[in-house]
Amino acid sequence: MAASIRIDNLTKQYRGTKVASLKNLTLQVEPGEVYGFLGPNGAGKSTTIRTLMNFIQPTSGSAQILGRDIVTDSVAIRRSVGYLSSDMAMYPKMTAHQFLRYMSELQERSDTKYQAELIRRLNGDASKKLGDLSRGNRQKFAIVQAFMHKPDVLILDEPSSGLDPLMQEVFYDLVNEAKSRGAAIFMSSHILSEVQKICDRVGIIRDGELIAERNIADMERDAAHTFEVTFADKTPVKELERLRGVKVTSHDEHHATVHAQGELPPILAVLAKHTVVQLEARQLDLEELFMQFYSNEGQQ
Repeated sequence: MAASIRIDNLTKQYRGTKVASLKNLTLQVEPGEVYGFLGPNGAGKSTTIRTLMNFIQPTSGSAQILGRDIVTDSVAIRRSVGYLSSDMAMYPKMTAHQFLRYMSELQERSDTKYQAELIRRLNGDASKKLGDLSRGNRQKFAIVQAFMHKPDVLILDEPSSGLDPLMQEVFYDLVNEAKSRGAAIFMSSHILSEVQKICDRVGIIRDGELIAERNIADMERDAAHTFEVTFADKTPVKELERLRGVKVTSHDEHHATVHAQGELPPILAVLAKHTVVQLEARQLDLEELFMQFYSNEGQQ
């Protein structure tokens, strides 16, 4: 089955700048997959999304959505894409109902019954003017307009921003339902618990470059084998780091945090050669694991 989103060496350099905001980005998102796009502010997440939507055009490289070129076929693409901006502009004097009706007219497949269901589930009041709504309540209708035509691809930029925890859970349900019907979801987020909960795979971007791609299941499995070790004598850092799949993530004279992938007997054999005062196995927080990629070490 062909990828729903395919990006090949996509580069964007804004006029008058010396450094590209996006550098040879290559990735793909499959049908029925939720792909989390992560990175600090200014990393290139929004530039990627704006380029995919053809709001800005790439300097070089290419991308396809549902087999269509993002530049030459952008109008056709938008019929099958649900898009949600991180700072979506809405008409403040329109009621939410008027806004959704207007957006529905731009889509061939809008489903009024499903639209009403979305409003109900998100506990929205469509009779109020958008300008009178709080940020979180406006976000509800931004989500409705992205999902209401049951698109084959969803491109979402910080989609749960402003939602309270209860509405975040409703949003996660909507994403999982879209995934179940085969939609591909490309989603930027800075909420790592959200990423862990609903994404299948993540791409981590920094300074415009994709520095890592990982499956969430693999990251959770990797996180499980982390040990806090306190030694009576000097920490045997070099011995530990010579082991395949072992990384000493921090250490001092008598203590080390050791992350191990794969089989445990080799690391236990090294520890047996030394006097271990304390050994604690712990579940590494997924946020800590992500932050390893954001550090300078993570870029090497």
